[in-house]
Amino acid sequence: MIAIGSDHGGFELKEEIKKYLDEKNIPYEDFGTYSTDSVDYPLIAEKTCAAIVEGKCDKGILCCGTGIGISMAANKVKGIRAALCSDYFSAKYTRLHNDANVLCMGGRTIGHGLALELVEVFLNTPFEGGRHERRVEQLMKLEEK
Repeated sequence: MIAIGSDHGGFELKEEIKKYLDEKNIPYEDFGTYSTDSVDYPLIAEKTCAAIVEGKCDKGILCCGTGIGISMAANKVKGIRAALCSDYFSAKYTRLHNDANVLCMGGRTIGHGLALELVEVFLNTPFEGGRHERRVEQLMKLEEK
């Protein structure tokens, strides 16, 4: 199950991603927002990421206007490794090497076609483990300080 959320700036992109997930029969839960009316992205990030941390969802996708604010908010949630991606290589390697569990994108900075490619590679790329596992563990220990 995928957790998905956006603020008003990422709403249209989120809706395109939902269509893609529907076409691929990938289950998801939408944590808002549900229109282009202005909302605060930290609240959306918190709700979406809580579903991942609590084990209700495996991964997440978050969108705001640039992807920056919502990725910053997501990374404040203990247990979340959110990555702002706007190219294929970054979306692939954030899964392979960083075991990212949230993909963040900007609805005003990335085209829908590219965004859907990034969603596909993010959802289908496994964590490589090995030497990267140690680094991810070190990264997660930073939350304890």
